[in-house]
Amino acid sequence: MARTPGKRKSSSRRKRETPTDVLRDIALQFPDVEDATTDRGIAFKARGRLLTCAAINESAEPNTLVIRISAEQRARLMAAYPDVLYLTKHYEKHPAVLARLERLDRESLRDILGAAWLFVTEKAVARKRSSSPRKR
Repeated sequence: MARTPGKRKSSSRRKRETPTDVLRDIALQFPDVEDATTDRGIAFKARGRLLTCAAINESAEPNTLVIRISAEQRARLMAAYPDVLYLTKHYEKHPAVLARLERLDRESLRDILGAAWLFVTEKAVARKRSSSPRKR
């Protein structure tokens, strides 16, 4: 029986990695980070506190992440990544920056999430210390 020409399935072909796949891969490399994705979109938490999630406010561009970060760090990161990071009036008052996920390469995403991870986990540790009873 002769083979008919057509598309051959190649087992060596990989599924193309999406920006969301890259985000998941990098986010889960940080200690104490868990996938907190819901029906509203992708999300990750560090030590139970929001690290990053899909921006759902109408002021954000499509395929945008909200990344938690201090105001001081936000200004530095926005200067370093002007085509990737931005802010809208809605998010100005929050300790966060908006990131165009599809414009982020792996290294930049790792750097930005690393800064966010430090911000979120330091806040979690400080909060835990202040709420624990003092020993006398």
